Parts: sequence; C-alpha cells; structure tokens
Amino acid sequence: MGILDRFTTIVKANLNALLDQAEDPAKMVDQYLQEMLENLAEVKRETAGVMAEETRAKAKMDENAAEIDKYTGLAKKALQAGNEDDARVFIGRKQELEANGKGLADAYAVAHGNAEKMRQMHDKLVEDIESLKRRREAIKAKVAVAKTQGKVNELNEASDKAAGAMSAFERMEEKADRMLAQENAMAELNDSAADPVDALEEKYGAASDTAVDDELAKLKAEMGL
Repeated sequence: MGILDRFTTIVKANLNALLDQAEDPAKMVDQYLQEMLENLAEVKRETAGVMAEETRAKAKMDENAAEIDKYTGLAKKALQAGNEDDARVFIGRKQELEANGKGLADAYAVAHGNAEKMRQMHDKLVEDIESLKRRREAIKAKVAVAKTQGKVNELNEASDKAAGAMSAFERMEEKADRMLAQENAMAELNDSAADPVDALEEKYGAASDTAVDDELAKLKAEMGL
C-alpha cells in the first residue's frame, strides 16, 4: 500500500465504530489518541518529504522555463546581428528545452497534487486529534457514569430480590399467625365444652339419690321411727 493510500485509511478511521467494539471505551480512546499522535509524526515526516519533492519539481520546471526564455532572447539577438545560423542553434536548443519542459510540468503537477493530498491529510489528522482531546474527558466521564449506573442496577436487582424475600416472609408469618390463632381457638373451645358423660352422670346420679331418700323415709314410717 502506498503512503497516500495508507494515510488516507488513517484519516478515514471511524472513531465511533472503534469505540462501539471496545470493552472499555475510556482505555480505547487513550490508545486511539496515542496511535493518532504516532501517525501524525509519521504524516509530518512524509508530508515534508512530498512538499520538498514538489519544491524540487517546481524549481526544475522554473529553471527550464528560464532557459527557454534565455535562448529565445539569444536567438533574437543573433537575428538582429544578422547571424541566422546562430539563431537556428539557439532556437534548436530552445525547442529541446520546450520538449523537456512538458515532462517537467507533468512531474510538477503530480508532485503538487501529492503535496496537496498530504497537507490535507495532515490538517485533517491534526483536527481529529484536537477533537478527540476535547471529547476524551467527556467520553471518560460517560464511561464512569455508565459503570456506576451498572452497579446501581445490580443493587436494585438485589433490593428487588430482598423485597421479594420479605414479602414471602410476611406471607409465612401471616400463615403462622392464622395457625396459632386457630389452635388457640380450638384450645379455648376444648376448655369450655362440658363432657356429656359427666353431665348425664350428674343428672342421673342426683335422681338416684332422691329415690333412696324417698324409700328410706317410707321405711322409717312403716317402722314407726
């Protein structure tokens, strides 16, 4: 991959996509920022080299243009002096320079285009780095809040489970209260209810004692006692 293609990929990197894939966005931001700073240093070196090449290409093109102007002027002077053969020599050299000039112009156009691309990528990378620096603290703050919220959610779940346990405990306590009340009521009923056998025994026992007394009184009467 060429230098331009490689740094185009760097500049086009999608920070949000990388953060989405990261387990810890806060650490990923620091890592990504460090990588971008390292890339920026390399981009600067490469940009400087491409710009230097642009400068050299332009200097050669300008130098060739100046040579063309020089031989054009010499040809004119030769004609003015009446030396047509000399003028032909100068014109021949001028035409050679013009033919060479097209290649130099093409080379400069390419060098200039490369330099523009590198400058744009350099400026974009600097802008992205500054933007990331501004966003880094906000991202870290959001991550910290998210982690805290996660802990709160876990505590809420534990609280809900505790509330469920308390509800179940209260239901068991109510059931125990009902069972105790029922048993107390049964005990009270058992204590207050009369034994039917005892009642009949008392009834007929009392009747038996009366009959004995009556017969005893009759017997005493007969005996004159």
